[in-house]
Amino acid sequence: MLTVVLSGLRARWASFLGGFVALALGVGLLATMGLGLSATFHAPERSPQRFASSPVVVQGQDRLTLDVRRGPSTVSVEQRLDRPQPVDNDVLRELRARWTVTPSDAGRPDSGRPDAVGVDAPAAEVRALVGDRAQVLTGADRVRADPDPERDADALVALNALLGTSGGVTAFVSVFVVASTFAFAVALRRREFGLLRTAGATPGQIRRLLLAEAAALGVLASAAGCALGALGAPLLARSLVDGGLAPGWFTVGGATWPFHAAFWTGVTVALAGAVAASRRAGKVGPTAALREADVDADTLPLGRALLGTGLLLSGLGLLVWTYATEPSALLKRKTYTTLPMLLITGVALLSPLLVRPVARLLRLRGAVGTLVRENSAASVRRTAAVAAPVLVTVALAGTLFGSATSVTRAKGVEAREQTAAEYVVAGAGLKPVTAPPGALVSATGTTSVFVRDGAEAVVKYQAPAVADPAAFAGLARLPVVAGDLRDLDDRSIVVNEEFERHRVGETVEVWRADGTGPVRLRVAAVLALGTGDNGPYVTRANAPGADPDRIDARGGGTATVRALEASGGTVRSADAWAAAGHREGGNPQNRLGMILVLGIALVYTVIGLANTLLMATSVRRGELSSLRLAGATRAQILRVVTGEATLAVAIGTLLGLVVTALVLGTLGAGLAALSAPVALALPWGTVGAAAGACATVAVAASALPAWRLTR
Repeated sequence: MLTVVLSGLRARWASFLGGFVALALGVGLLATMGLGLSATFHAPERSPQRFASSPVVVQGQDRLTLDVRRGPSTVSVEQRLDRPQPVDNDVLRELRARWTVTPSDAGRPDSGRPDAVGVDAPAAEVRALVGDRAQVLTGADRVRADPDPERDADALVALNALLGTSGGVTAFVSVFVVASTFAFAVALRRREFGLLRTAGATPGQIRRLLLAEAAALGVLASAAGCALGALGAPLLARSLVDGGLAPGWFTVGGATWPFHAAFWTGVTVALAGAVAASRRAGKVGPTAALREADVDADTLPLGRALLGTGLLLSGLGLLVWTYATEPSALLKRKTYTTLPMLLITGVALLSPLLVRPVARLLRLRGAVGTLVRENSAASVRRTAAVAAPVLVTVALAGTLFGSATSVTRAKGVEAREQTAAEYVVAGAGLKPVTAPPGALVSATGTTSVFVRDGAEAVVKYQAPAVADPAAFAGLARLPVVAGDLRDLDDRSIVVNEEFERHRVGETVEVWRADGTGPVRLRVAAVLALGTGDNGPYVTRANAPGADPDRIDARGGGTATVRALEASGGTVRSADAWAAAGHREGGNPQNRLGMILVLGIALVYTVIGLANTLLMATSVRRGELSSLRLAGATRAQILRVVTGEATLAVAIGTLLGLVVTALVLGTLGAGLAALSAPVALALPWGTVGAAAGACATVAVAASALPAWRLTR
């Protein structure tokens, strides 16, 4: 068996080349993504900066700790505060009475007290004195007193999501392409299997032959892929840093688990891709295999039909369920990246059902057009094998870029609709502005509030802090579903429908950004959820330390513009502000991440198309020779072959657009359910570029072997 396998691999190396490259590249990308992902699990250890010379640091509490119910027991959960509380005055006085205390170089403007001090004393004695009135930090823990101590960990959150998504797409597309390659390669070898069966080979021997070939290919390709991953990981880290997706200190580590995971995933993918094909090859008898060698019959076996139908219905069901239960989840990148994969796989598995009807509907002129139509309809396996990878790329391009652009556009339209201001100034640390005569000026800052969600969780909300409730109510055009914005004051809060208690007049327990509380605030108004930025809103009295970061203004003419310019920010019209803050496609980092994901899919599509068409065209010598004998010129034969490839790409593009329409249509329904603007956008440029690249590769991969065979 081993001799037969090795001889077969040597004799048919060209047909295995595409699968080998696809699998090696997939394993290499998985290893690369895994090495990058492993580096995001832990931020680098930094030495203390703010109190580097102090052996002990006493800091105010920087965590809010609350008890919640988890099943039958009660547990404590922590939420990080925006900044630590000030150190208690009694603690400061006692520390200064006994030891040398280094004051903080950054006080708290709202209290005038430091949030941390350095102490030159034994840590045990300081802990005994302070007790639970403040935190005592020593050693590496002193870094928690530095400004934004968790900035490194926060910087890795988005990178972790990006690499995880890219790794998932890599695994999905590699399985898809490798399985399709094996299935099509087996279909082309039916005559060979028929001869083996005639010579006495049993179905089990045929299956074992194919699985052995797959195992050999998987081991070799996975080993090559691991070597590629070791070379590619440092390049990935450098590219992520240069593209602004990772902090400047980011580097890949020395983890070994990504290599193990990638290698065995590659071997598993190769074997899984061959299992279905081997079962099918082993079921047919000798005469049936010979008879079906040139005719596509039974192109959609029952197992494939059931699996495709199940995946398609699962994808549709998840879309509908998400829309019905949590429409806001449809706006998240994780959702519109993963859910389409079920639809893509289901439609791809069922694609042979669509190939023949679509081809028959075409009315192409002339003999060449007739041959293109009839050959495509007759060779369902070949047409579907070409259409499937195109479907993957077009659907990912449409759903990823279309969903991201639609969400960003909806946010921009929503932001513009929610203010009646003529001018908006945005930026950190804005100076207060006095409204000129005849003008209405509203300043807001960013704070956070902590609210219990039932008895099981504590939720942190980002909340605009309103400086002047009357001016705010005069300029805001928020989607109020109950109550009145004019009722907002220091004893009330504006919430959205996501809050557990969201009826006007109800009382909500809130902990402020510095952990103080709880304070009981009355619900003054309730807002629709929108795209996620609608509330809650509080006044400055419940937002300690919140500096203005946005000023809206209307009226007053040039005097208002001059006053806004004195705030230290850039004055823009409301339209320009909304456009600048919500550029289509999201921020450049997110767009670069989507390009990375789409690039992976496109590379695999190119490999799959080239391999499939090179194999398919190379075995058509008899058919093309018959056309030459019938009087067809070489140019006509090339037009037939490339026309078939173009038609298959067009079918794949059409199916990809169907998946895109389903996803974007559900997204639009979700936006409407959230009372957000429905501003859907199909990225025709990106989809067209992906389809054009697929068509170019398909034409070249079919024309080159056809030119050689018709010489």
